[in-house]
Amino acid sequence: MKAIAILITCITFGWSAVTTGTVLDKKTSKPIVSAIVVAGAKEYRTDENGTFRIPQTSIIGVRAIGYERKFYKSNGKIYLDRVTPKALYLSSFGATSSKLMGNAKHLINTTEINALVIDIKMDRGQIAFKTAHPIANKIGAQEVILFKDLPKFVADLKKEGIYTIARIVSFKDTPYIIAHPQYAVKKTDGTLFKDKEGLYWIDASHKEPWKYIIDIAEESAKAGFDEIQFDYVRFPDRKGIKFAVENNQANRVQAISGFLESARKRLIPYNVFVSADIFGYVSWHDADIEIGQRVDALAPFVDYLSPMLYPSGFNAGIPGYPNPVAANYEIVKHSLDKALEKSGGSPLSYRPWLQAFRDYAFDLRIYGEKEIRDQIRASEDFGSCGWILWNPRNVYTAAGLIRLNQNVTENDAHNPQNPLKPAS
Repeated sequence: MKAIAILITCITFGWSAVTTGTVLDKKTSKPIVSAIVVAGAKEYRTDENGTFRIPQTSIIGVRAIGYERKFYKSNGKIYLDRVTPKALYLSSFGATSSKLMGNAKHLINTTEINALVIDIKMDRGQIAFKTAHPIANKIGAQEVILFKDLPKFVADLKKEGIYTIARIVSFKDTPYIIAHPQYAVKKTDGTLFKDKEGLYWIDASHKEPWKYIIDIAEESAKAGFDEIQFDYVRFPDRKGIKFAVENNQANRVQAISGFLESARKRLIPYNVFVSADIFGYVSWHDADIEIGQRVDALAPFVDYLSPMLYPSGFNAGIPGYPNPVAANYEIVKHSLDKALEKSGGSPLSYRPWLQAFRDYAFDLRIYGEKEIRDQIRASEDFGSCGWILWNPRNVYTAAGLIRLNQNVTENDAHNPQNPLKPAS
């Protein structure tokens, strides 16, 4: 396993006392550029030599893209193991179901899966754990409490070596809008907008609701999650809607990037990774496709971007591949390449969502061994920091996954063109 070694010394310089250090990759001894160092409520970065200088503090947080996160008492060395999350998505119901969680843990114990994305603020606005937040209790967002002791739940997963990601559904929130209709996305006639599921949306250009969403994210960080993932961090993809500000690209992008900037600042003391889910087609457009998501505008405020690259969702295909479910590798690889062209930086700052459910838009094929492995192979060839499998029913098998007792799947064993790396 690779690791980072941090050598810490305290000196008097600039501030009354300063903590300095150098962040190095233990295997190569090369400096880690732009590693994140947290002191109090501020975030610092290492320079081109891997060094940092921060005000003296009793505890610092350290993390880097592609590595674990740790808190450290500032005298001595710290070692951060490289982490490549390969995750399954579980709803709050799935995570608290003995059958569905049992199956997920079986795959964790027998395949390369090592991480879970778990709903905390759910699609219909319910908060899945007991919170004292006055708004959540007032608006009826505590009607479905599935995690009786969230910190213990997370701690138990971490004891098993599982990387934990809290999914926070952001601007789709029916209970909030029923209680606060003044903050809703509206139709052009002034009535409240409902999506195809009959759910209300918060108008992201209103800053007042941001605090509530970020409060729930902060409670999740306190519970011990490694990463906070914001989903539905966008405007609805519909025509005929209006917001509190003029409905143009500049205002939409400013609202979404501003929200993520605020969320990141609030979460700094917890040294958690911050990620955001984005539409797959966002990778292919310089504009925001009318939802406020533009790769170059969002990337500075998150550690990881997670484009949803389900081939079934690419209704118009991509250039050269009109039938996306017959081009699973190409959809994922080319979309990630396009996104990186826009964001710059490292491929490690991406962790795509991949399809592990039956196609619904083209030939209705079952996504099995080849379809899933082709997507994973594309993600790994790109160089992403892992990937996430999505099945809305939380039903997963080992199809397409590397088993721990073998180096390759049966499908790839017969394909020497596509060698697979061992799971990390």
